[in-house]
Amino acid sequence: MADNGISSGASTFPEVDISKELNADQNKKLQVDSVSSDIAATKDIKDANRAAEKKRDMEKKDALQTLKRTILISAVIVAVAGAAFAITKKLKEK
Repeated sequence: MADNGISSGASTFPEVDISKELNADQNKKLQVDSVSSDIAATKDIKDANRAAEKKRDMEKKDALQTLKRTILISAVIVAVAGAAFAITKKLKEK
């Protein structure tokens, strides 16, 4: 047996099916790397969770801004009404 520099130990590459590699369109059995698939799925889930959390934060911020705006407008209306009432009262006294 001739030794061509390659040991026949356990650290050799697996054999390749040449017909599958050359005719990839005829290979109907899809081989998926489960680790890469799990990583991609986890990343997609994390991205979806981040997007949902960001949307919730924006909705909370919008609600808070609306509440602040409502309170401020109400305070201005009350101040104007109070000033108008005070002015009419002073005018009636004279």
